Formats: sequence, C-alpha cells, structure tokens
Amino acid sequence: MTFIWPQLLWLLLVVPVVVAGYVFVVRRKAKSAARYANLTMLREAVGRAPAMRRHIPPALFLAALIAMIVATARPAAIVSLPALHETVMLAIDVSGSMRATDVQPNRLAAAQAAARTFVEEQPRSTRLGVVAFAATALVVQHPTQNREDILSAIERLQLQRGTALGSAIVVSLGAIFPDEGITLESVAGGPEGRRKPAPAAADPAAGKEKAEKKPVAPGSATSAAIILISDGQRTTGPEVLEAANAAAERGVRVYTVGIGTPEGEVMGFEGWRMRVRLDEDTLKNVASITHAEYFYAGNAAELKKVYRALTSRFTLEKKETEVTSLFSALAAVLAITSALLSLAWFNRIL
Repeated sequence: MTFIWPQLLWLLLVVPVVVAGYVFVVRRKAKSAARYANLTMLREAVGRAPAMRRHIPPALFLAALIAMIVATARPAAIVSLPALHETVMLAIDVSGSMRATDVQPNRLAAAQAAARTFVEEQPRSTRLGVVAFAATALVVQHPTQNREDILSAIERLQLQRGTALGSAIVVSLGAIFPDEGITLESVAGGPEGRRKPAPAAADPAAGKEKAEKKPVAPGSATSAAIILISDGQRTTGPEVLEAANAAAERGVRVYTVGIGTPEGEVMGFEGWRMRVRLDEDTLKNVASITHAEYFYAGNAAELKKVYRALTSRFTLEKKETEVTSLFSALAAVLAITSALLSLAWFNRIL
C-alpha cells in the first residue's frame, strides 16, 4: 500500500497521547471509587460490567481514529478492477508450419478451437477483430461486437505459405486505429521491411501535425490490445521487432502465444522437407517491447488455459487505486459501533 499524502501519517503520533489520556482517566476513576466505604456503593461506582467489556467501546473508537488518520493520507492499493479494453485483435498464424501435428489435431485447428472459447467468454462490450497472416496479413474480420461474425471468420481460416509476423502486428494496428492510416510502408518501409524516404507533404500544415505526434508510454493504451498466436518463425515481411516498436509507441500491448514445441516436427510439402520449430525468443521479445506477456501452449489443453488467462486479464485488470473511501467507511462503522455498545452497556456514549 502507498500513500498520496504520506506526510499526514505523522498525525498517528496523536494515538499514543489518546491512549495515555484514557489510562489516566481510568486510573483516576478507580482511585475516586475507592473512597467509598460501602462495598455496594463501590460496585455501583465502578459498574457491574466485566472489566474487559468496559474497554471495548474505547478500543473501537481508537481504531476508528486510526482509520480516519490513515484516510487523510489518501492510501492507494493495487486492486482488480473491470478492464476497459474496447478492441482486441486476434492475429492468427495460418502459415504452412501451422499444419504440424505436435499439437493435436494440428496447430491451426487447436488455435481455432481455443480462439472460439476465448471469443465466447469475452464481455459483449468488447469489440473483437481477426487478422490472418502467412506471407502477408489480412483483416478477415474488422472489430465488431457480433460474435457470430467473429466465429465465422475464425472458422474460415485456411493454410497458406510464408510467415509475416511483423505484417500481422502492423495490420492489427491499422484495424485498431483506422483513422491513422497505418500501413506496412509507413511503419517498416514496405512489405520486406526496407525503409523508404518519406515523401514530401503536400500540405505543410498536415506535415507539421504529423511531426508533432509523439509516442506514448508502452502499454499505456488500456482500450486496445493484440493477441498474436504463432509458432514465431518469420520468413518474410517487415522486421518483427520494428513492428513491435510501432505498437509500443502507440501504447498497444501485444500478447504473444507460442503454439507448438521447441523441438518441432519434420514436415513435407511439395517435395520439400523441413523441421518447423517454435521460436519462443521472438515472441518473448515482442511481448517484452510492448509491456505485455508471453504464453506457451505445448498442447491444445494448455492453449485453452492460455486463453482463459488472457480472458481474466481483459475482464479484470490490477491497477493502483485510491482507497480512501474504504478507510473512511471503516472509521465510520467503528465509531458508530463504539457509541452503540457504550450506550447499550453503560447508558452513555463513551
């Protein structure tokens, strides 16, 4: 727990003073009661209530005082709150390596099954989109709240050649920010990632506005996120880390899900044979750059667990939140309880 105004915690020094004052009053009352000669009168003066019960209301009042002082320091704590993700893009690898059966029945089929579960568990307020990527990337379903359209888009995914991880991130960003004109050329200088000189702006004012646009802190965009499901082996397209930096500059987290096994599997295709392995390093770097997380899915069951973990992150987020009101409410409850007990037991308030 942290405090916005920690200097006010010095007020807690009042607590020992109050305790000392209470002890002084109790002892003074005991000495005064001892002057009575008659034992019956002594009991009436001291009270019939057990000794411990006499101290309960003052103890509750002291606790209320402490809670009030802590509240004035404006405490803050990490609590789970409803997330505000409005748009989540699912970027799913449909390259030939997703045909591998090291994840049963194969990588793509397992990814599709788990993605369907993820979609069904999302709040209706969240807009979901789907990007399929192989040698290039394509938005197969623009962000929408219509779950039937999203599930249909996932079902239609088919295997193709190549793996352009960077393109998947850039195209997903373009779907999240449709008004920014995000393209492969603007982010990485073209489909192969070669930087090209920026053309001169026809409108000087427009060029000035573009130049003044500054990057935001990585991971600061709480309204959008990208989930990248792949085996991580890039074969074409813009550099993956360059695309990840573009997402980080816009504050968008890219959660990566590695599907497959590190040892991989030997696959044959059109007379060629090659081993397709899971490249975890690339996926971990993408997640790290964008302040997100990497998840490993070695089989279909683990992949579904990953999606459930992501669901919890998109529906509940841990944030530092001021909890002054909780301490204020606690102080009020303790003070009222103290007064009521004192009134019920001793016919007085404290």
